[in-house]
Amino acid sequence: MKLSAVTSAALVAVGLLACTVASADTLKKIADTGKITLAYRESSVPFSYLAGPGVPVGFSVDISNAVVDAVKKRLNNPAIKVELQAVTSQNRIPLLTNGTIDLECGSTTNNTARAKDVQFAINHFYTGTRLLTKKTSGVKNYADLARKKVASTSGTTNAQVIRKYSRDNNLDLDIVLGKDHDDAVLLVDSGRAEAFAMDDILLFGLMGNQRNPADWTVVGDSLQVEPYACMLRKDDPQFQALVNGVIGGMMKSGEFDKLYTKWFMSPVPPRNQNLNLAMSKELRENLVAQSDKPAQ
Repeated sequence: MKLSAVTSAALVAVGLLACTVASADTLKKIADTGKITLAYRESSVPFSYLAGPGVPVGFSVDISNAVVDAVKKRLNNPAIKVELQAVTSQNRIPLLTNGTIDLECGSTTNNTARAKDVQFAINHFYTGTRLLTKKTSGVKNYADLARKKVASTSGTTNAQVIRKYSRDNNLDLDIVLGKDHDDAVLLVDSGRAEAFAMDDILLFGLMGNQRNPADWTVVGDSLQVEPYACMLRKDDPQFQALVNGVIGGMMKSGEFDKLYTKWFMSPVPPRNQNLNLAMSKELRENLVAQSDKPAQ
């Protein structure tokens, strides 16, 4: 049977895609190009954020840098160049799957929906959706926001969580989405939304970076516990083993505890805020279990 030109082209494209997926090998890519590209977030305090112009800092950034050290050692090439790429909640997965970035350690929830496109390393944090609002708003919980505007960040699980909660509880929330976390906070600060629904740990970090942190408060019940984990390309067992070896090794050696104390129990730049957040029961248990189990 003779195939049409369109059908032949489609089969070729599928074949090329299959070959690309099958040959996914981040370590080989890094060895061949002499560089590794790390993703970073601009406002995910204290995980990955810009404390000033240029270089990102944070808990997840330190994990990424530890992975880079391990890659250089594995490939026996200390001259490997590190390139940085800012990502958002919306573009982080496409930029990973298309090869623009090689590793994304930020504030990304490990869940089953995302696992269809990427794979995750060992979970390194656990959080839940809450609300950031002005103290003058009078908002104490989700019911206070019925039929009002609530901000979240585009491309996040939090936007999905708050929509579902609104439907299940007949709140008729008007969800408005910012392009990033700073943009979502601005929606509240400018009066275009009453509150910002996001992971509670990020809300505390963002609150501390406002001009007048005392004007803000984090309120509301925590909606579902979600794990954060670094994202890698799918079907790349060698690189996954290396990243898990780094994170798992830090958890076993006590280095992870030190890193946690540095970013969650001590003053951090740029305003020297101290989140003073003790390690959660879930995370403490995962230092031993070292699980990459996703949220559902």
